[in-house]
Amino acid sequence: MPADGTFILEARHLSKSFRIGTAREVRALQEVSMSIAAGSFCALTGPSGCGKTTLLALLGALERPTSGQVLFQGRDLSVFSDVELARARRRMGFVFQEFSLVPALRVWENITYPLIPRGVPRADRYAKAQALLERFTLADRLLARPKELSGGEQQRVALARALAGDPEIIFADEPTCNLDPEAAAIVLSLLQVLHAEGRTIILASHEPRALELATNVYELDKGRLAAC
Repeated sequence: MPADGTFILEARHLSKSFRIGTAREVRALQEVSMSIAAGSFCALTGPSGCGKTTLLALLGALERPTSGQVLFQGRDLSVFSDVELARARRRMGFVFQEFSLVPALRVWENITYPLIPRGVPRADRYAKAQALLERFTLADRLLARPKELSGGEQQRVALARALAGDPEIIFADEPTCNLDPEAAAIVLSLLQVLHAEGRTIILASHEPRALELATNVYELDKGRLAAC
């Protein structure tokens, strides 16, 4: 528990079910409870299909639970207004295993398009992308399209996009699973640096090197969670 007794995120008896077709119900998560301290590096592990991605989506306010609660700084997300939810999401950054880059946009535009709804001017967005790409040793890729990048470069661009809004929390869903060992090591090193800077990292992965970086590791099995 943090020294002041508070957590940035909490899951309380969290469950999520999906209905396939008209009859079959799949329980992706069942009665998951966990607490995540600000500034921690939390890793979720377990086999494919165990519920890691679903749990990340619920903690990140991308989906709503079937039952249970997600608390953000002590407040139940279910009572947030649309405006409050939008503000909460702005304090979070997301990295997906499939990169989720927009093919038609240049690298700098991919990094900064989430800033457009915030009213950030084009020149400021361009400068932000430049700074992030220099940090990630991709300064020469500013005007490239995603198809011109390697998998490792695309994931670094995705990580830069997650950082564009200067989030407090970074959610990373299997960010190394589609990368070769060298590219994976670079991405993990970047996450380690971001954690050292004070950001909260919530990572879903079965990669042993990723789990070694975590301050807390939780294992999911058939939708249920237990501390390792």
